[in-house]
Amino acid sequence: MMLRKRTLFILFPSLLLSLGVSAASQRVHSPDGRLVMEIDVEGTVTFAVRLEGTVAVAPSVIDLAFAGKSVLGTRPEVTDIEETAGDVWIEPVVARRRARIHDRYNGLRIAFETGSALEFRAYNDGVAYRFVTREPGEVEVTHERMDFRFPDGTMTWFPEEESIISHNERLYPYLELAEIDAGRFCSLPVLLDPPGGVKVLFSEADLYDYPSLFMKGGEGAVLSSKHPLFVLEAMPDPERPDRNQVIGKEADYIARTDGTRNFPWRVFIIGDNDGTFLESELIFTLSRPPALEDTAWIRPGRVAWDWYNANNFFGVDFKSGINTESYKYFIDFAAEYGLEYVILDEGWSRSTTAIDEPNPDIDLPGLIAYGRERGVGIILWALWGPVARDRETLFPLYHQWGVKGVKIDFMQRSDQEMVNFYHETVKLAAENQLLVDFHGAFKPGGLRRAYPNYITCEGVRGNEWNKWSHDNTPTHTVTLPFTRMVVGPMDYTPGAMTNLHVEEHYYAHARPAGMGTRAHEVAKYVLYESPLQMLCDSPSVYRREAATTRFISRIPTTWDETQALDAKVAEYLLVARRKGNAWYVGAMTNEEPRSLVVDWSFLPEGEFLVEIFADGINADRHAEDYKMKEIRVSSGDRTGISLAPGGGWTAIVSPKGE
Repeated sequence: MMLRKRTLFILFPSLLLSLGVSAASQRVHSPDGRLVMEIDVEGTVTFAVRLEGTVAVAPSVIDLAFAGKSVLGTRPEVTDIEETAGDVWIEPVVARRRARIHDRYNGLRIAFETGSALEFRAYNDGVAYRFVTREPGEVEVTHERMDFRFPDGTMTWFPEEESIISHNERLYPYLELAEIDAGRFCSLPVLLDPPGGVKVLFSEADLYDYPSLFMKGGEGAVLSSKHPLFVLEAMPDPERPDRNQVIGKEADYIARTDGTRNFPWRVFIIGDNDGTFLESELIFTLSRPPALEDTAWIRPGRVAWDWYNANNFFGVDFKSGINTESYKYFIDFAAEYGLEYVILDEGWSRSTTAIDEPNPDIDLPGLIAYGRERGVGIILWALWGPVARDRETLFPLYHQWGVKGVKIDFMQRSDQEMVNFYHETVKLAAENQLLVDFHGAFKPGGLRRAYPNYITCEGVRGNEWNKWSHDNTPTHTVTLPFTRMVVGPMDYTPGAMTNLHVEEHYYAHARPAGMGTRAHEVAKYVLYESPLQMLCDSPSVYRREAATTRFISRIPTTWDETQALDAKVAEYLLVARRKGNAWYVGAMTNEEPRSLVVDWSFLPEGEFLVEIFADGINADRHAEDYKMKEIRVSSGDRTGISLAPGGGWTAIVSPKGE
C-alpha cells in the first residue's frame, strides 16, 4: 500500500492552527475518476458524493458524541490532512464472488484538534468513511449522528422494521423517501434510487464492539441514524422464554467501549449500472483482515436440511421424524448426491436449552460416525442463549463429538452486547474448528473476513417463509441480490421442489411450496451466494425429482469470478460465475415473462458445452414444467433465452472435452 502524506502547516504551524485548516473543502476521487466525495469541515462536518456529476448523496452531516460531547467539537479545527491510497489484492479464505479482490482506493485522513480523525475512501464502486478516536480509557458513546440527504424525488427499497428486536427478515417495498417520517425505520442494507440513474446502497463494515445500525426517515429525502441503546437488563419473554427476550432496562448511551479505536465504516455502494451491486465486495474489503492462522479445516459445501420439510418422507420402511433412522436417510441422500453436510435442526437435543446432550431418540455418536464413513459432516442447531452461557464447554464438547459446525438461532437483538456475542462466538468456534451459521441474525457487517468460519448468515426473508406466508414472490426473490445479498452471504435456503405461481400459491407448515417456476428455484443456486448452501426439501422429493437434484448438486457454493451480464433491480438478473475452468450462468425474472440474451464474450477461446435447465413450454401454466438441453457455444456467440412469469434459466458451461 502506498501512502502519500501532505501536512498543511509545515511552514506556518502557529498561524494555520489558529485559523484552522478547515476553510477549504476537500475532495477525494475514485481511482477511475468517476466518483468524487466532497468533504467540508467548516462549522459542522458534511460530505456529498457525485457520480459523473450526478448527485448520489447530497450534503450530509456527521458527528460522534461521547457522554454528550462531540468528538469533533462545534467548530472543528483541522490539524493535519493526509492523502492515502491503496492498491493491493485480497485472497479470501472462503470466496464468495471471486477468489481475488482488488482493494484499490484513494483516501483522505483528516485529523482534528480534539484528537479525533475522520478517514474517507473512494473506490470505483463506492465511498466510505469512519471515525478514529484516541481518547484515554473507556468512553460512553451517546450518539453517532448521520443525517444523510438525497436529492428530491429519491425512492428507496425500504426494509422497514416494526421493532428494533428483529430477525431482520424484511420485504423491500419501493417507497418515496420523503414520505417516510422519523417514526419509521429500517434495518440495513437499504437501497436508494435518486433521480438521474444513479443508485446507492448503504450499509456498514468492520462492525466490532458497537451496536448494529438502523436508519430512520425524517423531513424530506433524508435518512438518519438509529442505534439500539446499551442493554442493562434483558428478561425471558413469558410466551417463549427459551428463545425470546424482553428488554427491561437500557442505558442512555449506545456503547461503552475503548476510547482509542476505529469505529465501523459507513459504506455507500454507488453505481449507474445495477450490475454494480451484484459484483461489489466493499463490505468485505473494508473489514479487518483474517485473525486465524489455521484455516485448512474450513470447508464450504452443500447441506441437506430437515426443518423446512419437517422430515416428511415417503417410500421408506420406517416412521419418519426426529429419530436415528430419519437422519441416516438424510446422510444416505447427502452421500448419494455428493453433499458435504446434514443439519440436525431443532429437536436433536434433550431440550432447546440442554444442548450438551442428545435427544434419547437419536444416536448422535452413531450418526456422526455414519456420516464420517460416507464423507458427510454433521451441523447442529442451537439457540443463542445456551451458547452464550456455556460455549466454553459446549464448543470443545462438539469438537470432541466430531461435529463440523453450529447453526445458532434467535439472536434478534442488534445492540453492542449482541454484536460482541457474534465476535466471541465465531472466535471460540474457530478455536474448536466449528463452522458458524447465524440465523435470527442481523445482516453481515464484515466479521467473516476476520473469521472465515463465519460461513453464512440468515437475516433474510428466505424460503422458510413459504411455510406460513405468501411473501416470497418472484419480485422479492429478484430484489434480494441487489439488497441483502450485497453485504454478505445469504442463507436463503433454496431448493423447494413444489413450485407454484403467485396466484395459486398456498402455504402449509409441514409441506410448503415455493413461488416461481422450477427453473426459477434452480437458478437460485447460481444467483444466491452462500458458501454453506442448503437443499431445503425432503430427500424423498429430491430422489423423485432426480434430474433436478443431479443438476443442483453440480453447482459450487464459492466462486472464482463473477460477472453481472444484465440486471435491473426487482425485475431480473443475469449473472455468470466461474469456478475453475467451468462457468455457471443463472437468470431469474419477477412475475413478468422476459426475453434476455446471453452474450458469451466472457468465455475464453475454444468451444464449450452448455447444459441448460430452463422453463418448459408450459411453465407459464404449470410452474414445475422444465426442459433440459445441451448446446455448444464459443466466445462471442449470443443465445436468446425466454423466461416464463416467475421463471428462471441456468447453464453449466464446460470446455469441450472436459
